[in-house]
Amino acid sequence: MTYNRFKKSKLASSLSLILGATIASPTFAAEESNEEIEVIEVRGIRGSLVKAMDIKRNANGVVDAINAEDMGKFPDTNLAESLQRITGVSIDRDNGEGSKVTVRGFGPDYNVVTLNGRQMPTANINDTSASDSRSFDFANLASEGISSVEVYKTGRADVATGGIGSTINLVTIKPLNIGEERASIGIKGVHDTSSETGSSVTPELSALYSNTYADNTFGVAITASVQERESGSARAGVDNGWRPQTGGVGDWGSVGEGPNQINVPADGVTYAVPHNVLYGFSEVERTRTNGQLTMQYRPVENFTATLDYTYSKLEQELNQNIHSVWMSLNYAGQPTGSQWTDPNSDNVAAPIFLHDMDGPSDLVSQVEQSAQVNENKSVGLNLEYLVNDNLQFSLDFHSSEAEAKPDSIYGNSNTIQMATWTRAETKVDFSSGFPVVEVVFPDGTAGLTPEGVMTTGTSFRNSYMKSEIDQIQLDGTYIFDDGIVESVDFGIGFNKVENRNAFGRAERPNWGGTGSPADIDDGFLLASMDTMVDRFDNLPGDKSNMINQYWAVDFNTIADLVGNLYGDPSDPTAWPCGTTICAPSTFETDRRTKEESVSAYVKANMSFEIGEKQANLVVGLRYEQTDVTSKTLLPEINAIGWVSTNEFQIVRGDAQFFSDEGDYDYLLPNIDFDIEVMEDMIFRASYSQTITRPGYGNLTAGSVLDEVRNVDNGRGSRGNVGLLPLESDNIDLSFEYYYGEGSYASIGFFQKDVDNVIGSREVVEQPYDATSPVEGARYQEAVAATGGDPSNSAAIRAYLAANYADGEYVIVDPGGDPVKNQIWGHPTGNDPLSVLFSQPYNQGSNKVDGFELAVQHLFDDTGFGIIANYTIVDSDVEYDNADHGDENTPLLGVSDSYNLVGFYDKDGLQVRIAYNWRDDFLQGLNDGQGSNPVYVEDYGQLDANISYDYNENLTLFVEGINLTDEYTRSYGRHKLMVKNIQQMGPRYNFGLRYKF
Repeated sequence: MTYNRFKKSKLASSLSLILGATIASPTFAAEESNEEIEVIEVRGIRGSLVKAMDIKRNANGVVDAINAEDMGKFPDTNLAESLQRITGVSIDRDNGEGSKVTVRGFGPDYNVVTLNGRQMPTANINDTSASDSRSFDFANLASEGISSVEVYKTGRADVATGGIGSTINLVTIKPLNIGEERASIGIKGVHDTSSETGSSVTPELSALYSNTYADNTFGVAITASVQERESGSARAGVDNGWRPQTGGVGDWGSVGEGPNQINVPADGVTYAVPHNVLYGFSEVERTRTNGQLTMQYRPVENFTATLDYTYSKLEQELNQNIHSVWMSLNYAGQPTGSQWTDPNSDNVAAPIFLHDMDGPSDLVSQVEQSAQVNENKSVGLNLEYLVNDNLQFSLDFHSSEAEAKPDSIYGNSNTIQMATWTRAETKVDFSSGFPVVEVVFPDGTAGLTPEGVMTTGTSFRNSYMKSEIDQIQLDGTYIFDDGIVESVDFGIGFNKVENRNAFGRAERPNWGGTGSPADIDDGFLLASMDTMVDRFDNLPGDKSNMINQYWAVDFNTIADLVGNLYGDPSDPTAWPCGTTICAPSTFETDRRTKEESVSAYVKANMSFEIGEKQANLVVGLRYEQTDVTSKTLLPEINAIGWVSTNEFQIVRGDAQFFSDEGDYDYLLPNIDFDIEVMEDMIFRASYSQTITRPGYGNLTAGSVLDEVRNVDNGRGSRGNVGLLPLESDNIDLSFEYYYGEGSYASIGFFQKDVDNVIGSREVVEQPYDATSPVEGARYQEAVAATGGDPSNSAAIRAYLAANYADGEYVIVDPGGDPVKNQIWGHPTGNDPLSVLFSQPYNQGSNKVDGFELAVQHLFDDTGFGIIANYTIVDSDVEYDNADHGDENTPLLGVSDSYNLVGFYDKDGLQVRIAYNWRDDFLQGLNDGQGSNPVYVEDYGQLDANISYDYNENLTLFVEGINLTDEYTRSYGRHKLMVKNIQQMGPRYNFGLRYKF
């Protein structure tokens, strides 16, 4: 909008807050004179940018915003994809769609999302463990009911704590702000090219209605949307991670000497070998349902009551087929042949080529069908009362919950595996960044055939997370009639967050095979045979020798077969549903955390002149005191079994609750200063202290033994309820030049000194009443008798099976092949299980600084415009890729990024082309093998949308996402150590929007 600007009166300032303004916005009122305000409403791309710029210009501190282009029309269907257009904001994608955000290099867990100023609960679940994430998933929310999104990059005393990176506030539609009857409906079709089996077009429907009644004293706004999407992907990767090694130190997977080992890493050089390589093909069906009801009542001018309810539901089903090879290596744990890169600048070498001749080895096919549902509910009541021209109060009640859980008896993650032992040799070429696997079959075997295929193990897993927030907040503002202190804001609040994370599994770890090949009909397998090389047409690498065929078996058919053949109701751990295969309804891990916080703040807003230049100063102080209570249900460990050459089985007993408590309190100051040094030129300087609370997994009581064990030791993890939040001292400097309507240029510097960074330390303990088959005198005797090499696991197991009878070691099936015997710990307890636990603790500091540059320019009345921004971020603590330990404590998500947007908006035609790029960044610190880094490769995506206003009511539009068909890739300590490479494909939306 454009305004004839007038000086703001005290009453106007108060009413602007009563009407729901969340930050200083361009709302003006005339003084007692009879002057009129001319209001010209500008919609579309241009109007949205003008409003967002006005919010940025008039805010205290550094704030960016995105506004709806029209009621019910946000710039992007996905909120995260809109947010990535803001300077300093990057996103993570899931199934090709924006999911979570990173701000100024601080990942999703370092940013807090609020809805109308209220903290939003989050619920995320993992595949193979309980989740510990606090990050909000924007895929849960549709954009139709959102009027604007505000990103607070500097700390504020009156804004909820928890976001070192930012606080992101979603502002919903308010009917009394609209002040008239408005309605719209939207119909959209989605064509997702990534799906191989899904519908060619899936529907999205949305509707919005707002109206006021009784002389604008009562208002109602309703929004609703239902969106269906079917997508797919083809990927390759090393899901079970890379085992790090050091040149010159022999270990399982290390490189030996010989003519077939080329450019072997020298002594002291870090390198790694993969545990497996796989190809996966998935199809995803997703339905997102959103609804919102807002009712407002203003019986008198100085009182407004707002009641709102927000609901979202995301249902998702995954069907996936995976074909994999496990790097058996030889019995010494070394590749038969290999070729390696020279060490890079991090002193890390990567395999160019690996050759494995440990045949006959297995070719594994697995099939998955899993489903989950995320459901969010939020209800709030806000009462705003203007006592007089100087004093006003706001009382806000809020209760909300987020729940994520399985939506199928098969759980939210599972696998049924089959294997055939027809792999004589395996060759893997990593040189292109895409792992190309060549399989050499034994003489007489033409390739993948149904003969010899048998089922192996199954694992059905349930994860669960529920977060509940109850909040009450009393805010007040007192406005002074004169003096440099214009007003003082103050408030007190109470916030309770209760979080539950749980995980359970029903598993049969018979990965060496179950039953016989006759159990699976050859015709069924032949009918399911498919090819995969053609699915990777957009990914690098010479695939001429790549294995091509795999079993794309139907999940329900193989699940029924396994249940009917092997179902055992007497074993509820593996078969909780009798002979029907399913995930368990009980949890082996159940973590419950409660955080209760009391807060108070005061903030003084000052305005004055410096050398005839208008300046503003805001000084605030926030106090928070938090009590943390943690209760964790964890199982006892009864036994450890050495069930095959390099596989162990853990037998868990009854579970019990462990509990612990912690507390902390903080005083968090903030200072914001801005001055208009010249007309339309603003300089800002801000200082603040902010905190981010530890992940829920770090706050658990008790300890967990990891599922996968190596011969050398057991590994586990334990929480630390006494952890303190990460604390950041923040400095922001920026210069902004607003040189035209909707046009500005800015440059900003930011620095964040972060203390209490969470690292991990290791300690060896013997916490369980269980024994280990790879500890004690008998094991050491076997190692010595077989040559003294602990990695020679097959020979050691054979020695134990041959030399110790039942009662000294518990040996299952001693009459068979010694390699297949199951050997358990000595039952008398002479060989206690030792566990290397990793525990989080507050360790050291990390400094992040960077620059933000932005230009937004509208070319007068031509309709054309551009947006360009670039963010440079640097951290003084980076992951040490050459270090195998757990002492690395870098921040996740730190990366440079930029946006380029060109648009045209005139005479009802709107065209926007946007390119977003993000540099490599560290995504995680566990790759499936253990404490190893996972980096995401730099990624750029081109999107476009076109809309045309056929008349004042009807708009037609078409959108294209990922037009150039980019793929995503992640990797480990070296760029060639691929973790995952995935091809998704473009997505196209088309439809219409009708306004009444």
